[in-house]
Amino acid sequence: MLHYQKIGLVNSREIFKKAMSGKYAIPAFNFNNLEQLQAIIIASVETKSPVILQVSNGARKYANQTLLKNLAKGTVEYAHELGCDIPIVLHLDHGDTFELCKSCVETGFSSVMIDGSHHSYEENIKLTRQVVEYAHKYDVTVEGELGVLAGIEDEVSAKHHTYTRPEEVEDFVERTGVDSLAISIGTSHGAFKFKVKQGEAIPPLRFDILEEIEKRIPGFPIVLHGASSVPQDIVSEINKYGGKLENAAGIPENQLRKAAESAVCKINIDSDGRLAMTAAVRKVLYEQAEEFDPRKYLGPARDKLKELYKHKIINVLGSAGKI
Repeated sequence: MLHYQKIGLVNSREIFKKAMSGKYAIPAFNFNNLEQLQAIIIASVETKSPVILQVSNGARKYANQTLLKNLAKGTVEYAHELGCDIPIVLHLDHGDTFELCKSCVETGFSSVMIDGSHHSYEENIKLTRQVVEYAHKYDVTVEGELGVLAGIEDEVSAKHHTYTRPEEVEDFVERTGVDSLAISIGTSHGAFKFKVKQGEAIPPLRFDILEEIEKRIPGFPIVLHGASSVPQDIVSEINKYGGKLENAAGIPENQLRKAAESAVCKINIDSDGRLAMTAAVRKVLYEQAEEFDPRKYLGPARDKLKELYKHKIINVLGSAGKI
């Protein structure tokens, strides 16, 4: 058993309280490799922002759980080396079984998500409660989910979305004991969030649902998944250098900024990071076809990702300087 406090991590409880009172959101950035992790930590330190390092089940398999727990320890030391001891959470994103969540708790994660949204309402409650009872023994915070997000990202896939029903949230929170709740108000996984033609407006988020949820569970931490904005300049760069991303569209950043000023205190961003790194790698390999040193294309990819995340922290989430 490796407890997260032994490696200098924190859970999400206190940073969520500060985020809600300060009307900003904590960045939750997914990572799969060293360069992504470096970019996240450098961006967070340079902006003096708390940060949530997110690991999906697929990323955990890809990177190896033993390496991951040591990488997490390294990030705390790296942030200190860079000159700022920022609060760092290591979070399981979209855990789908009790066994997976239990394993993460035992290997240094300070927060886990149990996603029972594809089960019946009662089964979702039962599974979520089981994870909460175990995780809370070790002061690990738990995120649950009500409602289904459409789209495909990593191992998470759904053809249709289902908006969160505000009338269920009070019962769900009370019966499960979760520390935060992911809701569905129109965000979506992946880089192709909406089927819109060129020139058409992106459907707005359902802030009416969010407001009703806030009324029913005041002061309770709310989470948005699938909140990448899919910057069109980055999409254009990918396509310029040989990519094929047609009609990729995401959540407008002004809508995310509005959400961050509400009870939404955690916003997940994954696809934007993938796009930024892909654009940088494609550019190097297109312009320097003879290059074969991974550092020469992964280095620029890391730098581009860092700048993207600094922008998100400062201009979208509002978490800069909130340590």
